[in-house]
Amino acid sequence: MAQQTNIENRAFWPLFRCHSPWLSWPVLPDSRTGTLVSVLAQLEQSQWYTPQKLEEMQKLQLAKLLEYTTHHSPFYRKLMGNAHGLWQLQDMPLLSRDDLQKHFSEINCTTIPREHGGFNETKSSGSTGRMVTVRRTEACMMFWLALTLREHLWHQRDFSRTMAVIRPTVAEGDTARKGLSMKDWGAPVSLLFDSGNAFALNLQTDIARQAEWLTSINPHYLLTFPTNLAELIKYFEAHGTSLSNLQEVRTVGESVSETLRKQCKTSWGVDIADTYSSQELGVIAIQCPTSGMYHAMSENLIVEVIHDDGQPCQQGEVGRVVVTDLHNFATPLVRYDTKDYAEVGGSCPCGRGLPTLARILGRSRNMVVLPDGQRFWPLVGAYQFREIAPISQYQVIQKTLTQLEVRMVAERKVSVQEEMELASVIQRSLDYPFEMTFLYFDLEIPRGKSGKFEEFLCEIENDA
Repeated sequence: MAQQTNIENRAFWPLFRCHSPWLSWPVLPDSRTGTLVSVLAQLEQSQWYTPQKLEEMQKLQLAKLLEYTTHHSPFYRKLMGNAHGLWQLQDMPLLSRDDLQKHFSEINCTTIPREHGGFNETKSSGSTGRMVTVRRTEACMMFWLALTLREHLWHQRDFSRTMAVIRPTVAEGDTARKGLSMKDWGAPVSLLFDSGNAFALNLQTDIARQAEWLTSINPHYLLTFPTNLAELIKYFEAHGTSLSNLQEVRTVGESVSETLRKQCKTSWGVDIADTYSSQELGVIAIQCPTSGMYHAMSENLIVEVIHDDGQPCQQGEVGRVVVTDLHNFATPLVRYDTKDYAEVGGSCPCGRGLPTLARILGRSRNMVVLPDGQRFWPLVGAYQFREIAPISQYQVIQKTLTQLEVRMVAERKVSVQEEMELASVIQRSLDYPFEMTFLYFDLEIPRGKSGKFEEFLCEIENDA
């Protein structure tokens, strides 16, 4: 009964975009958009499945994944041998970032199902400083598009409004840090719907410049990282300014504290809609517009929360987030240890059967501070490190306004010349000639007292 009630109450649905001058309604999509519409329609149904039905469907897809990887992934063939049909997911060992880094070529399937299309490689350093590469097929990307649209539709955003984005993926297109303008919101929204203008800014832009840029465009929606949002709110409060058009803030990339949610509501009068995602896995969980909990994307992933002894956490307990990608047949990720922590939630009053996470913990990073007072997100050029030396893990700690401590795990001794090149990459990326001290660790860089690992840590007291 809850399912029917929820469906009837969802009167919001935007009109599909028409790509043909001779068709206005109903729209006939091309093959790609038609596939996307089909997946969206299935997601509209499956979100109301019971937890038992969702688990049943996951097991069917998991069986296909394990069968395929046993035949086509050398890593999983060795792991499972002839017993793959007897394996229970909880019996399988966790796949760590270190495993993925060291055994990437063996984990990859030697061939990919034709129906899954080609693949692209995506790189991520996450919050652990361990750089990994994952191949994601066109099928994986289709699920990413559909689940991103699901998040938009759940929160009933008005696509005719303007969207501002401040994130690191804009860095290459906005090296001057002046901002970019687009005629629409881009994929996946533009594939199906008409939309208003969008604006994008390099996340490494100074907070004062970000605030000036936001004020000039006065967007209806803003997407950025929580750490960056906190600095923006602080800046606007200090200068007594606001964004009169703003309707909602969207966050990605880090955990969102209740303090930040309250600050955003108090200072800007809007709520935060958060998405839990990663480069390796795509959309992991979406914040529910009804309860504020996070619904796991069970149609695409199996999301486990476990204790250190491997036992599943119960409602209200906090544990490690372990994820299995049910549809990546290029780089299979089975029980992938995200190194994140989350609290298990209960049933949601919205009526959806998708399991919930009450809170996402970890993955909060700091901002670099320059001597002139500028503060911005620290991208240190990590993707270039392995082109210079075999660096398997890194951490950068800002000790003073002009000094950095660079911690690294290397697969061999790093030469003085290589250190100079690494320092040059970091200086160029941060746009400041920091002095650097290099420290090396044998296996892993130690974690802080909290147990969390931050790839960039600023130790300067922030009184601003």
